[in-house]
Amino acid sequence: MKTPQTLPASDINNLIEIVKRLRLECPWDKVQTHQSLAAPLIEEAYEVVEAIENKDFTDLQKELGDVLLHIVFQADLAEEAGLFDLNAVIKTECEKLIYRHPHIFADTKAETSEEVTRNWELLKRKESGRTSILDGVPNSLPALQRAERIQQRAAKVGFDWDNTQDVLKKVREEIDEFLEANTAEHREEEFGDLLFSLVNFSRHSGIEAERALRNATIKFDKRFRFVEQKVELSGKNWEDHNLEKLDTFWNEAKL
Repeated sequence: MKTPQTLPASDINNLIEIVKRLRLECPWDKVQTHQSLAAPLIEEAYEVVEAIENKDFTDLQKELGDVLLHIVFQADLAEEAGLFDLNAVIKTECEKLIYRHPHIFADTKAETSEEVTRNWELLKRKESGRTSILDGVPNSLPALQRAERIQQRAAKVGFDWDNTQDVLKKVREEIDEFLEANTAEHREEEFGDLLFSLVNFSRHSGIEAERALRNATIKFDKRFRFVEQKVELSGKNWEDHNLEKLDTFWNEAKL
C-alpha cells in the first residue's frame, strides 16, 4: 500500500487509503464498529455546529474533516462486511438529490422555498413507503430539536395554532397543570407537556429552541465561572458567602 506521503493531500482516495491502513494496523481502529462510532459521530457534528456559531471557519474546516472521516470510516466498515462502499453512498445520495429536486432536474414547478420543502416531504413519503408525516424524525435527536421537528411536520398539514397568542395561552395552561400535579409521575408528565408547549411557542416566535437553550447554558457557564473567580479571589470558601453576596458577583458577571 502506498504511504500517505505519496498521495495528493486533497484527494479523497488519500483519506480512504489511510482509513483502510488504520483498520489493518492500528489497535484502536481495528476494534471499532458501526455502533462504537455512533456517539463520536454525533459529537463531531455538534463540534461542526459550534464552529459555525462561533464563525470560526478555520475550526469549521477541521471539524468538517472529522465528520468526513466518520463517513469514510462507516463506509469502510460496511464494505468489509460486504454491505456497501463509499461509492454506493455517493451514488445513492446523488440519485436522491436528483429525485427530490424535480423543479431542477424535471418539469415540476416550485417557485418558493416552502413549495420545495412541501414537494421534498411528499417525495420522501412516496419513496420510503412511510405511513405518517411524522415518520423519519429520528428518536435519537435531542429532545427539544425532535419536538420542534415533530411540530413542524404536523404544521405542514395544517395541524397548528393560528397565532402566537394562542400558543402562549397554552403555555400558561401547562404551567397551571404542572403546579396542580400532586404526584412525582404526574409532575414529570406535566413538565414534559410544558416543555413541549414552550418549544411550540419558540417555533411560533421564530426561535430555534435547541439553539436558544444551548446559548443560555453557555451564558450561565460563562457567568458562573466569573463567580467562581470572585469567590477564589475573596480568599473564602463558597459556604462563607451568603446568597446575597453570590448574587452580587452574578450581577457583576452580567456587566
